[in-house]
Amino acid sequence: MTASRLENRLALVFGAGSVGPGWGNGKASAVAYARAGARVVCVDINRTAAEETAGIIASEGGKAEALACDVTRSAEVDDVVGHAIAAFGAVDILHNNVGHALMGGPPDLSEDDWHREIDLNVTGMFLACKAVIPGMLAQGKGVITNISSVAAIRFTGYRYASYYAAKGAVNQFTVGIALQYARQGLRANAIMPGLMDTPLIYQQITGAYTSPDAMVKERHEASPTGRMGTGWDIAHAAVFLASDEASYINAVCLPVDGGLTARCA
Repeated sequence: MTASRLENRLALVFGAGSVGPGWGNGKASAVAYARAGARVVCVDINRTAAEETAGIIASEGGKAEALACDVTRSAEVDDVVGHAIAAFGAVDILHNNVGHALMGGPPDLSEDDWHREIDLNVTGMFLACKAVIPGMLAQGKGVITNISSVAAIRFTGYRYASYYAAKGAVNQFTVGIALQYARQGLRANAIMPGLMDTPLIYQQITGAYTSPDAMVKERHEASPTGRMGTGWDIAHAAVFLASDEASYINAVCLPVDGGLTARCA
């Protein structure tokens, strides 16, 4: 592995595992950070999934550690951040990838469903930022990348009201912290994936279609490019945003969607 633009930096990736075979956004991003020279702490609620990602990094000559954490629990988030700092030093890159989509409009969801979706998609990012930002301020630099969705700014055709609300909150949360800390050396941006072909869609949205094959076909056809994106499209954007080449990019909610959100219909 050849270190390059993220050499000697520490990337803390929440949601670094994959929920199934293949490359999810978080797994690809963690490996891409390592390939760019970063040391990576791979965090996932499923420790085995985190260990798989860390193992890939190690097999390529990189440095990685796997930890388990429920991002909705502040004590667990604090423990992970403390462990990462003790093992590797200050966190340079915080990557918040945890998210979940639950189908249903307001009449279909319980209050517990609603709160769980907000906690998984937004509160976890808040808790991670709460734990990491003080260290970034102390060193006078840091990059935060939050994974949002084009659902933050568009109706995508799926009936998941809580997901629209949560991802909209992610965008403005990101903008808020980006501008609050801009003069103290921190940058924060959100990435908004469009129609992506990742393991997550086979778990969370297949039910909206007649079959998995129908889902894949319809999603490919719905993209302006004629194909869905992959976890690597998100990963490459994340590495760029974390690099010095992006040092003047702040408070941006970046669509990585093949042009989906630029289309009027």
